[in-house]
Amino acid sequence: MALIVQKYGGTSVGGIERIERVAEKVIASYHQGNQVVVVVSAMSGETNRLIDLAKAIDPRADARELDVLMSTGEQVTIALLSIALIKRGYKARSYTGSQVHIRTDSAYNKARIMDIDAARLKADLDSGVIVVVAGFQGADEHGNITTLGRGGSDTSAVALAAALKADECQIYTDVDGVYTTDPRVVPQARRLERITFEEMLEMASLGSKVLQIRSVEFAGKYNVPLRVLSSFEEGRGTLITYEEPNMEEAKIAGIAFNRDEAKLTILGVPDQPGVAYRILGPIGDANIEVDMIIQNVGADETTDFTFTVHRNDYDKAMEILKGVSRQLGAREVNGDKKIIKISLVGVGMRSHAGIASAMFKTLASEGINIKMISTSEIKISVVVDEKYLELGVRALHTAFGLDQPVAATA
Repeated sequence: MALIVQKYGGTSVGGIERIERVAEKVIASYHQGNQVVVVVSAMSGETNRLIDLAKAIDPRADARELDVLMSTGEQVTIALLSIALIKRGYKARSYTGSQVHIRTDSAYNKARIMDIDAARLKADLDSGVIVVVAGFQGADEHGNITTLGRGGSDTSAVALAAALKADECQIYTDVDGVYTTDPRVVPQARRLERITFEEMLEMASLGSKVLQIRSVEFAGKYNVPLRVLSSFEEGRGTLITYEEPNMEEAKIAGIAFNRDEAKLTILGVPDQPGVAYRILGPIGDANIEVDMIIQNVGADETTDFTFTVHRNDYDKAMEILKGVSRQLGAREVNGDKKIIKISLVGVGMRSHAGIASAMFKTLASEGINIKMISTSEIKISVVVDEKYLELGVRALHTAFGLDQPVAATA
């Protein structure tokens, strides 16, 4: 008998009809001889509705009370799904995060899971109960309700799968797996049969929205086999697992891109020890995350320093950088909000040379100028003008053999 944890997102439980459909999918898995734990999100749009209610009263609503409010969205879904299962003659029981002792730290709105006491769930499963758990939430050591941040239901599901030593954690969403890139940009994108935790972690961090990054980290840490499936159509989805020997045959697993980049440059900074900290220290103190960094040293003993931030942080970062510029006696500060980042990801890079040069050659042949480059063991990222996003991704997708074959016509 296998133990399966299934997670259904907001679009999968977006209405009564869809909840009834989820109940049928859960029952189908149960009839295959599996013990089943179901983790659900709030119904599509519900969390935003609740946040809007709070903001209508106070735009800076108390974080603790906001978590109490937001957690109710999942409570509605677990009850409705359990009712649907019981109506069909199956034993089902719903639990909030605190009821199954998902213990978190006290960082309201973005809590991290510290521990799970799975004894209650195991007892239910052993007695044939289908367990339905509210995702996205837990409770701290003082009993305060906490939420895990956007996409937190994925993390809830993986954490429960780890605690229960589940055979597989299945993430049901509105796509039928992980693709080589976004099919909306490249219609020829292929669904991957499998991808490594490392590759998925890079894809998620670089802009792929299929899975929340913390859930992938959790799955990799505790070796939880993770499968992405569609709630709306049958299929095997994509299995996320550890690297296997034959995986090195594929040079590139996929292409990720991020539209939310902005670039800032401070020119003519004195080239002396500590200058990087004097530039980025105030940026970090403002809780602005820096992504890519380039420093060029000139012949006149000055340096040009360029870095990227999230586009939403651009104005704030620019204001800080202008202040730093005055302190350092820099020559100029400029920026660019019309950039994007394109990244190649693949564990095969470890054993294949020439990936970077092939990438640069492909972009050059399309007349695309590269503004910044960043590399790691299994990733190469470039920053280019945002107008080249579709052209760049499509050209690279074809160049690295990721396009799916065109079906023959009669």
